[in-house]
Amino acid sequence: MKRSPLLLAAAAVVAVALSACSTGATGSGSDDSGASAGSFPAKVDTKFGTVEITEAPKRVVALGWGDAETALSFGVKPVGASDWLGFGGKGVGPWAEDLYGDSKPEIIETLEPDYEAIANLKPDLILDVHGSGDEKRYKRLSSIATTVGIPEGGENYLTSMEEQTTMIGEALGQPDKAKELLAQVESDAKAVADAHPEWAGKTTTVAAYTSEGWGAYVEGDGRLAFLQSLGFVLSPTIADMKPEGFSVSISSEQLDLLDADLLVAFPIFVEATEITKQPLWGQVPAVAAGRGIVIDDSELQSAFSIATPLSQSYLIENLVPLIEKAIPAS
Repeated sequence: MKRSPLLLAAAAVVAVALSACSTGATGSGSDDSGASAGSFPAKVDTKFGTVEITEAPKRVVALGWGDAETALSFGVKPVGASDWLGFGGKGVGPWAEDLYGDSKPEIIETLEPDYEAIANLKPDLILDVHGSGDEKRYKRLSSIATTVGIPEGGENYLTSMEEQTTMIGEALGQPDKAKELLAQVESDAKAVADAHPEWAGKTTTVAAYTSEGWGAYVEGDGRLAFLQSLGFVLSPTIADMKPEGFSVSISSEQLDLLDADLLVAFPIFVEATEITKQPLWGQVPAVAAGRGIVIDDSELQSAFSIATPLSQSYLIENLVPLIEKAIPAS
């Protein structure tokens, strides 16, 4: 199963950076970190079959992309977590960090987790919901504790916010809370969309630039899903290309393929100027017309990429004004 080269370019750097700090403080005790508010037994349908959680988990390890933030939205503080976006500290965005209170998870590496470190945390539930879906990884984790992997019929790193929130809510015995969180996400996005009817049906491309080159995100990616919730649709040009994972590769000589009514781009482990100084970037019609956005703020990049219910309000507050400037009301 292929992973996106765009993901690997970013995540591999994060994984190396985190390897030096994978012995951080363990999360808070069992009375403070588990799903005591949930209803059990609970069942979750996954790619690897139905997983049953017989009682409220007290020590949760969250390994998938955004899994820790999502668990926090249910009042559960993971004792171990992977920091995919290199936030540092507690491994989550500033919009979620306070939910840990005085506790702090042990940071677990991303692509190649330290299974011994995970076992030493004595988890009774492992979340790997927004992950690779690799069967060997799943079996290794399941030998440590009950593990909830990617959705039934899912693909690597293409778990949607809706699937992630629903599955983690089920695993934590709080399916109704999951519905409430997603209803709020939908309501907030709808309010923005209703306030900007001119965005409805306009095409968009979301692209990232790394030291290895360009990639554009495809259907199922959380960044694109956010823009779609505001009324935008994926550029047909990108939609017709064959993806690897959740992105398609774009050569620097064909940046015109990124063109759309709204083009949103951001750098991954390079400076934003590495995008804007490229001559062909300025020649993309959307950029030339002022409809191209380069996200150069690291927190906004992370909120856009993590795609959790907790990050959405930050996106609405900080990304929507940039879209308004790029596509002003007629």
